[in-house]
Amino acid sequence: MNASSELVSESGVRELIGWLVHVIEAGGALIIFAGAVWAFARFATTGLRRRSLIGESNKIRLSLGRFLVLGLEFQLAGDVLRTAVAPSFTEIGQLAAIAAIRTILNFFLTREIAQERAEIEADQKEPVQRTAAS
Repeated sequence: MNASSELVSESGVRELIGWLVHVIEAGGALIIFAGAVWAFARFATTGLRRRSLIGESNKIRLSLGRFLVLGLEFQLAGDVLRTAVAPSFTEIGQLAAIAAIRTILNFFLTREIAQERAEIEADQKEPVQRTAAS
Protein backbone atom coordinates (compact mmCIF):
# COMPACT_ATOMS: atom_id res chain seq x y z
CA MET A 1 0.00 0.00 0.00
CA ASN A 2 1.59 3.27 -1.03
CA ALA A 3 1.14 6.72 0.49
CA SER A 4 -1.20 7.95 -2.25
CA SER A 5 -3.73 5.16 -1.62
CA GLU A 6 -3.94 5.71 2.14
CA LEU A 7 -7.28 7.02 3.34
CA VAL A 8 -5.76 9.27 6.00
CA SER A 9 -2.19 10.47 6.13
CA GLU A 10 -0.11 10.36 9.29
CA SER A 11 0.15 14.14 9.28
CA GLY A 12 -3.65 14.37 9.03
CA VAL A 13 -4.04 12.05 12.01
CA ARG A 14 -1.47 14.07 13.97
CA GLU A 15 -3.33 17.28 13.16
CA LEU A 16 -6.68 15.79 14.19
CA ILE A 17 -5.23 14.45 17.44
CA GLY A 18 -3.56 17.80 18.13
CA TRP A 19 -6.93 19.50 17.75
CA LEU A 20 -8.63 16.90 20.00
CA VAL A 21 -5.91 17.34 22.64
CA HIS A 22 -6.55 21.09 22.71
CA VAL A 23 -10.31 20.52 23.10
CA ILE A 24 -9.86 17.98 25.91
CA GLU A 25 -7.29 20.11 27.77
CA ALA A 26 -9.49 23.18 27.38
CA GLY A 27 -12.37 21.16 28.82
CA GLY A 28 -10.25 20.20 31.82
CA ALA A 29 -9.16 23.81 32.34
CA LEU A 30 -12.79 24.98 32.11
CA ILE A 31 -13.87 22.40 34.68
CA ILE A 32 -11.17 23.55 37.11
CA PHE A 33 -12.01 27.21 36.45
CA ALA A 34 -15.75 26.60 36.93
CA GLY A 35 -15.05 24.78 40.20
CA ALA A 36 -12.86 27.62 41.47
CA VAL A 37 -15.47 30.25 40.55
CA TRP A 38 -18.26 28.19 42.14
CA ALA A 39 -16.22 27.65 45.34
CA PHE A 40 -15.32 31.34 45.59
CA ALA A 41 -18.94 32.41 45.04
CA ARG A 42 -20.18 29.91 47.61
CA PHE A 43 -17.53 31.01 50.12
CA ALA A 44 -18.37 34.70 49.56
CA THR A 45 -22.13 34.21 49.92
CA THR A 46 -21.66 32.12 53.06
CA GLY A 47 -19.43 34.82 54.54
CA LEU A 48 -21.90 37.57 53.67
CA ARG A 49 -24.75 35.71 55.33
CA ARG A 50 -22.56 35.48 58.44
CA ARG A 51 -23.15 31.78 58.73
CA SER A 52 -20.55 29.54 60.27
CA LEU A 53 -17.74 29.19 57.77
CA ILE A 54 -16.24 26.21 59.60
CA GLY A 55 -18.85 23.63 58.64
CA GLU A 56 -19.62 25.21 55.29
CA SER A 57 -15.96 25.52 54.27
CA ASN A 58 -15.55 21.74 54.48
CA LYS A 59 -18.46 21.29 52.06
CA ILE A 60 -17.00 23.93 49.74
CA ARG A 61 -13.56 22.29 49.80
CA LEU A 62 -15.14 18.89 49.12
CA SER A 63 -16.94 20.21 46.05
CA LEU A 64 -13.86 22.10 44.82
CA GLY A 65 -11.80 18.93 45.24
CA ARG A 66 -14.25 17.05 43.02
CA PHE A 67 -13.87 19.70 40.31
CA LEU A 68 -10.08 19.50 40.60
CA VAL A 69 -10.01 15.72 40.32
CA LEU A 70 -12.27 15.76 37.27
CA GLY A 71 -10.27 18.54 35.61
CA LEU A 72 -6.99 16.70 36.23
CA GLU A 73 -8.45 13.56 34.67
CA PHE A 74 -9.24 15.54 31.52
CA GLN A 75 -5.72 16.97 31.49
CA LEU A 76 -4.22 13.49 31.80
CA ALA A 77 -6.48 12.23 29.00
CA GLY A 78 -5.12 14.99 26.78
CA ASP A 79 -1.55 14.00 27.60
CA VAL A 80 -2.23 10.34 26.80
CA LEU A 81 -3.91 11.27 23.53
CA ARG A 82 -0.98 13.52 22.57
CA THR A 83 1.37 10.52 22.62
CA ALA A 84 -1.04 8.20 20.77
CA VAL A 85 0.56 8.58 17.33
CA ALA A 86 4.18 7.42 16.97
CA PRO A 87 5.54 8.83 20.22
CA SER A 88 9.25 9.31 20.71
CA PHE A 89 11.03 8.03 23.81
CA THR A 90 11.26 11.61 25.05
CA GLU A 91 7.47 12.04 24.74
CA ILE A 92 6.89 8.73 26.51
CA GLY A 93 9.19 9.79 29.35
CA GLN A 94 7.44 13.16 29.63
CA LEU A 95 4.04 11.43 29.66
CA ALA A 96 5.22 9.06 32.38
CA ALA A 97 6.41 11.97 34.53
CA ILE A 98 3.24 13.99 33.95
CA ALA A 99 1.03 10.95 34.57
CA ALA A 100 2.89 10.16 37.79
CA ILE A 101 2.55 13.71 39.10
CA ARG A 102 -1.14 13.98 38.18
CA THR A 103 -1.87 10.51 39.56
CA ILE A 104 -0.25 11.44 42.86
CA LEU A 105 -2.27 14.68 42.94
CA ASN A 106 -5.45 12.74 42.19
CA PHE A 107 -4.65 10.19 44.89
CA PHE A 108 -4.19 12.83 47.58
CA LEU A 109 -7.19 14.87 46.43
CA THR A 110 -9.39 11.77 46.42
CA ARG A 111 -8.15 10.81 49.88
CA GLU A 112 -8.84 14.31 51.19
CA ILE A 113 -12.31 14.28 49.63
CA ALA A 114 -13.06 10.97 51.36
CA GLN A 115 -11.86 12.37 54.71
CA GLU A 116 -13.93 15.54 54.27
CA ARG A 117 -16.99 13.47 53.36
CA ALA A 118 -16.53 11.31 56.46
CA GLU A 119 -16.20 14.40 58.67
CA ILE A 120 -19.34 15.96 57.19
CA GLU A 121 -21.31 12.74 57.68
CA ALA A 122 -20.05 12.43 61.27
CA ASP A 123 -21.05 16.05 61.97
CA GLN A 124 -24.52 15.42 60.55
CA LYS A 125 -25.02 12.24 62.62
CA GLU A 126 -23.81 13.83 65.85
CA PRO A 127 -26.91 16.05 66.47
CA VAL A 128 -29.19 13.07 65.74
CA GLN A 129 -27.37 10.96 68.34
CA ARG A 130 -27.60 13.77 70.94
CA THR A 131 -31.36 14.10 70.33
CA ALA A 132 -31.86 10.34 70.65
CA ALA A 133 -29.92 10.27 73.94
CA SER A 134 -32.04 13.05 75.48
